Amino acid sequence: MNLANKISVMRVLLAPAIVASLVYYHPERDGLRFVALGLFVVGMASDVLDGWIARLQNQQTELGTLLDPIADKALILGTLISCSLIRGLPEWMHVPAWFNLIVISRDALLITGSVVLFFMRGRWSVQPSRLGKWTTFMQMLVIPTVLLGLPLKTPLLMAVALLTALSAASYLRRGIHALGS
Repeated sequence: MNLANKISVMRVLLAPAIVASLVYYHPERDGLRFVALGLFVVGMASDVLDGWIARLQNQQTELGTLLDPIADKALILGTLISCSLIRGLPEWMHVPAWFNLIVISRDALLITGSVVLFFMRGRWSVQPSRLGKWTTFMQMLVIPTVLLGLPLKTPLLMAVALLTALSAASYLRRGIHALGS
């Protein structure tokens, strides 16, 4: 396993630590919010790092194309769902269910489409679009905004939800085109 893939595995392992920090959060233990934030920022930075290492050292692998989005989804969805479901979090750290539904629906569409294409073509080909990368980046920005209690949360959630829906539509169009060819 190359270094880039090891970094991706480490990113997957950060997700449970973030969730645990949020589960045990209490206003008297406000430091746990910053632990979750710090771990998430490490995850975001290591996302850039593993991609850079893979390209720079020509370590791009099939395993890496699978691990990288899994790590992204584990970090993003684990944190967003925690911020929706954990009752002990203050209201200003709450992420509405509708936002998570949009994010999860896009991811379910991507996974289902990838599986269908794999069975129809017999090969795994994960090619993120530029819009898809921007969507993931913007979804990642939601989490520090929420954990820091920044006032931009609601407009950011709406903008990212729209971007996520546009990304889903774009991937759906690409998938239909790939099935037709």
